[in-house]
Amino acid sequence: MKIVLFGATGNIGKVILDEALARGHQVTAVVRDPARVASTHASLSVVTGDVGHPESYAQALRGADAAIASLNDHADPANVPKQAGLLLGALAEAGVPRFAWVGGAGSLEVSPGVRVIDDPHFPDAWKPSANAQIAALAVFRASDAKVDWTYISPAAELVPGERTGAYRLGDDRLLVDAEGHSRISIADFAIGVLDRIERGDAPKKRVTFAY
Repeated sequence: MKIVLFGATGNIGKVILDEALARGHQVTAVVRDPARVASTHASLSVVTGDVGHPESYAQALRGADAAIASLNDHADPANVPKQAGLLLGALAEAGVPRFAWVGGAGSLEVSPGVRVIDDPHFPDAWKPSANAQIAALAVFRASDAKVDWTYISPAAELVPGERTGAYRLGDDRLLVDAEGHSRISIADFAIGVLDRIERGDAPKKRVTFAY
């Protein structure tokens, strides 16, 4: 597939990039600073662009089969839902049919009507980013763009670790193991992201992965 990746220089985006290339996809990474892309893989193209300025990457989207975005803005989290809307519009205009957005776990439910972010022990420092991703999910759900988006929430703990190839797929509920832990390695999370892009099996839905 021809995949356009936004956020390829981030901790999660770098792993998604490696997974996509390992599967034989042609990837175009849209980044603000091309010097930060370490890979020189033959199937990788790097384009200078800014998510906030769709004209900077409009050409890169033409003919693409799918796009993936792994974005965060710790300096100004309010940019995140704006980015979601801009990307949906740009993808629809370019005719890109599939889109995977790496979201947050804060909106996942731990019980009916109670979200991860509602826990009184949820760290205050994480709330701005979590609320921004909650707003981004609302943007997706309200959109009528002709794009089969999939909003992907990680487990509560998304950490560096080995690539086991195993994960469970869920929807709006936080997935936990037999001991009550919710975790997944970034490598296995990337597998789940590429699986959704390749299969197109979660159109206009939120999903989550965990062990």
